[in-house]
Amino acid sequence: MLLGEFIHTLDAKGRVFVPAKWREELAGGVVVTAGQERCLFVMTKEAFTRRAAQLEQLSSDQKANRDYKRMFFSSASEETVDRTGRMSIPAGLRRFAGLEGKEVILIGVSDRAEIWDRDSWSSYKGSVEESYAQIADELS
Repeated sequence: MLLGEFIHTLDAKGRVFVPAKWREELAGGVVVTAGQERCLFVMTKEAFTRRAAQLEQLSSDQKANRDYKRMFFSSASEETVDRTGRMSIPAGLRRFAGLEGKEVILIGVSDRAEIWDRDSWSSYKGSVEESYAQIADELS
């Protein structure tokens, strides 16, 4: 399970250090793809396969389903965590999430990690913190 919040900086080659606590779980390779709110999703290959199976159940007759699947799959890239704990983020995904030459935040979200531009995460987190209790009530 991927948990926590970590601050890192992208290097000149578009690589980021993966938190040491996550490396064993992600050692078999990952898939990085476009997420929501301009973040990136990082999933083990197994988690990505499960998500892909769920998406394949959606009817391609509905435009929203086609649009989502196109974005999700076309932006997906298989990556590995190298022996020093770094993972490459493809240029197109860095542009999508606004990560060019900036500090990034990696957060654990149970079965996936997310990579955010530091300012975007701060803004998003601030807006959600205000309604956190209300969201919990709605989920019940």
